[in-house]
Amino acid sequence: MNKKKLMYSLEFPIRCSPTILYEFLSTPVGLQEWFADKVDQREHTFYFTWNGSTDTAAILEHVDNEFIRYRWDHQNKDEFFEFSIEQSPVTSETILRITDFADKADQKDQERLWNSQVSDLKHRIGS
Repeated sequence: MNKKKLMYSLEFPIRCSPTILYEFLSTPVGLQEWFADKVDQREHTFYFTWNGSTDTAAILEHVDNEFIRYRWDHQNKDEFFEFSIEQSPVTSETILRITDFADKADQKDQERLWNSQVSDLKHRIGS
């Protein structure tokens, strides 16, 4: 039995429209730009490849230009990772919120990995 992981969220300001950002979060072409070396999709399943090793994730739910939620095949049923897009009412800046699960001991490493990946995303978008 896997022990329960902790849910955490990270927020990143991204200088682009929600529509453009959503493309980078929800399509194989967009995800391949920053998230994995190679991304394929069949139906509601995504195949993410890093260094020749592939992980699969299913889309659990999504609302275009607002959020998309995935679950890794190896994750517990109540765990997921989600990209949600908000616009700040004050600055009208686009905010990417990433919600994920990690063991307490791994959370800092996971947050560093997300920071690094989002840095690639911003570079690709030109943000």
